[in-house]
Order: sequence, then structure tokens, then C-alpha cells
Amino acid sequence: MIIDTLKNASKYFSVHPLFAKAFEYISKTDLNTIEPGKYEIDGDNLKAAFSNKKGMTAEESVSKFECHDKHIDIQVCIDGVETFGWKPREKCQVPNGGYNETKDVQLYTDTPDTWFQLTNGQFVILFPEDVHAPMIGEKEIKKLVIKVKI
Repeated sequence: MIIDTLKNASKYFSVHPLFAKAFEYISKTDLNTIEPGKYEIDGDNLKAAFSNKKGMTAEESVSKFECHDKHIDIQVCIDGVETFGWKPREKCQVPNGGYNETKDVQLYTDTPDTWFQLTNGQFVILFPEDVHAPMIGEKEIKKLVIKVKI
């Protein structure tokens, strides 16, 4: 997992061949005016999803404690305060159902080890080994999630 601000995004371009293109998309998009929805950046390699909705309780989010096998998430907080729960996949013991290949998601019933927050202009990069519970908050959270194919 990587947490930083968009100002420092270029430091991570070498981590994955598609990161430069993903962060270029972020820098060239007016994050304040884009409409919620899904956007194709580079076919199946890079997809963006913008949302603007009320955060959920920790219990609601942890009930969908998730990770992905085929994608890396770049999650950007555009406006608001978003809390995440996190735990390394290697420490998760109890799957919540099987892997959903269509949605590329594996759920767990474990609870997070760590909690952190993102605010305006901050991002987190979540790799397949990062089990996460996003969208925790009391107010509206405007965010962007970019799915980066591994």
C-alpha cells in the first residue's frame, strides 16, 4: 500500500508500467466538475470510476472487506474525508464467500488492523495483498477509483 498526495504522484511511475498513464489522466481531468460514472482510459488496462456519495459506517464497509486479484486500485479523495480499514491479505483467515472473477473481488470477514484517512488531493494505491474497507465517513465523499490491470 502507498499513501501520498497527488503532488508526489510522479515518484510512483516506476512501480507499474501503467501508473504514469493513470496519473496523467488524473492530472488532465477536472476532478471538481467531472460527472459521477465510469470512464475508459485505456481499454481493459485502465478504467476510472467517479463517485460522490455519503460515506458509510465502519461496520457497513467492513462487511465488504475486499481485495482484488487482477487489478491495483488507485483511490483518490477529491473532496471530503474518507476513512479506510486495512489489513495485509496474508493475515486474513476467513473468506466471506468465494472469489468473484467477474467483479475481481474476494471478501473477508476479518477486521482491519489499521485505519487511515484521506482528504482532498490524497491517494492510496492498493495492491492485491491489501485488504481494504473504503468509503467510511459521515459526510459526502467525492472520489475517483482507477482500476489498473496487473
